[in-house]
Order: sequence, then structure tokens, then C-alpha cells
Amino acid sequence: MKSKIIPIAIGATLGLMATSASAATLDDVKAKGFIQCGVSQGLPGFSNPDDKGNWTGIDVDTCRGIAAAVFGDASKIKYTPLSAKERFTALQSGEIDVLSRNTTWTMTRDTALGLNFAGVNYYDGQGFMVRKSLGVDSALKLGGAAVCTNTGTTTELNVADYFRANKLEYKIVAFEKADEVVQAYDKGRCDVYTTDRSGLAAQRLKLEKPDEHMVLPEIISKEPLGPVVRQGDDQWFNIVKWVHNAMLNAEELGVTSANVDQMKSSDNPAIRRLLGVEGKFGSNLGLSNNWAYAIIKQVGNYGEIYERNVGPKTPLGLARGLNALWNNGGLQYAPPIR
Repeated sequence: MKSKIIPIAIGATLGLMATSASAATLDDVKAKGFIQCGVSQGLPGFSNPDDKGNWTGIDVDTCRGIAAAVFGDASKIKYTPLSAKERFTALQSGEIDVLSRNTTWTMTRDTALGLNFAGVNYYDGQGFMVRKSLGVDSALKLGGAAVCTNTGTTTELNVADYFRANKLEYKIVAFEKADEVVQAYDKGRCDVYTTDRSGLAAQRLKLEKPDEHMVLPEIISKEPLGPVVRQGDDQWFNIVKWVHNAMLNAEELGVTSANVDQMKSSDNPAIRRLLGVEGKFGSNLGLSNNWAYAIIKQVGNYGEIYERNVGPKTPLGLARGLNALWNNGGLQYAPPIR
């Protein structure tokens, strides 16, 4: 299905922001018949369109999961591509219903922007990519380097902190659009490209000669990435939060898109509650009782989503690492449905 790209107007008034924040988002979404999802302008593995306008990625699947929970149909979404600079204004103004765009959860963003982070769908950290010909094997050898990055992100502050702490000189070369950063780095306008390490793995695929570049070993920050909603609408906040939790619980319980119908007859109480066979957990969210079943059937559990978008068998080739479940050495842990 071809996904429709909706242009947005940036620069809403504070009055509009306040009105949007207090609105019943679920009612608005149901009335228009789709979810407006804010995504990146193209980051493979997270939110990226193909030449036919079909979007894929971990962040896209989060939005698909929300649509499946609300409508029973994961395709009822329209996507708004946003730069890092535009993304928060678009959410605050009500232009989008949810921001699912490789966005880092920080205290400032959580407390000063009128926004709520609904979970972490990818634990990341900032890194550096350089040309192998530079002969550098550590970020501690980057003194005097020109560093390419995006404006409107946490990366600039992280770079400043890292270089100052290690008494290294550097020069920032910043652009608003991610593809502009990639092009500048590829053309040699800077020595280093810095962003989240998952982003480096994705953007490296866009370089003219990807194999001539390497990601240095240092991780200089914590970057918990996840979906964001406006403050003031607890019901919508709960829906987005529990869509992610349902995906995690499904993986932990061994419920997949392939076996979810069979699992409805399971004797395991946790599985029966997850799939709506027992209890009325959907009603507390304002959803049907098979909300989680629809997510798993149409989108999959968290492990399925990870493996098809960024896992070892994809071009990004990212091991689960911190994003493994808590009982397999990772940080992904969901509260129970009960």
C-alpha cells in the first residue's frame, strides 16, 4: 500500500499548542480514520520510504502497531517526514498524533516541551564514523577534526561535552537534513560523521563507497529512542505506551505473528490476557479487547520487528545487544498485562 506523505506547517501559536494538548487524541484519530505519524526524512531500519512511497522500519512498525490497536488495521496511517528541527513543533501543534522518529528521551524534552515519551523502542548511543584512510582507531585521536552532524539534536551537545572533557579541539559542520550531512561527509567537507550508532550503520549504506568507512569503538552518550506524544492526554499516552509493552510481552511469552491464532487457546493466563481471551484490558485503553492480538497478528512481536528491520540478517546488521529482552541480557522489559 502506498503511504501518503502529508506536508506540515511549522510555527504554531502557543494557543493552538494548548488546545491540541488537551484534545482527546483517540477521538480525533477515530474521526479522521487514520493516525498521522511523524517519522524521519529517511533513515534505513527506522523510518525509510522506498521508491513507491512504502515506509518501513522500527519506528514505522510502532505506528503500525498503534493503528492495529486502534482500528484493527495496521495500514491506517499517514506519514509526515520531519527534520530534527521540525519534529517537536509538529507534535506540539497537533499536526501529528505521535512522533516515532529515532528521538532521544532526555529530561529537558520530557519536562519543558509539553511532551511525554511513551517508552524506549531502541537503546542507542552516539558514536563517530571516519574514513579508514584517516588512520584513526579511536575518538581520542580526533583532535582538530571537522565534525559533521545534524542541527536540532542532542548530538551537538554530546560532541561538545566529549571534546571538552578530553581537551580536544574540533569544528562543527551542521546541517538541518540528515541527507545533507551524509552528502557533506561523503564529499569530504568534514573528517567525522557523528550521530547515534544505529544511525551511522544506516547512513553508511548511503555512502558512495561504504566499505571505506568505519565506526569507531567509543560510545559517548546514552540515547534511549522512543515514541513521543503530547502531555495532557493520558489515554493516548497509555495507548502508545502499551502498544510497545504488548510487543515486548509477546516476544517474552513466545507469541509471534505466525502462531498468535494457535496461542489464543493457550492455558497460560498471561498469554490469554495478552490476546484478549481473558479479562477486559482493552476497555481500560478505550480499545477493543483484541487490541494486542491485532498488533501481533499484523505487525509482530518486538523481536520480529527488530530482526526484519535492523537485525544481523539486514543490511544494518545490528546485534540485539542492549535491545535484547531482560531475561536474555538486555534492557527491554515490559510491565505485565494483569
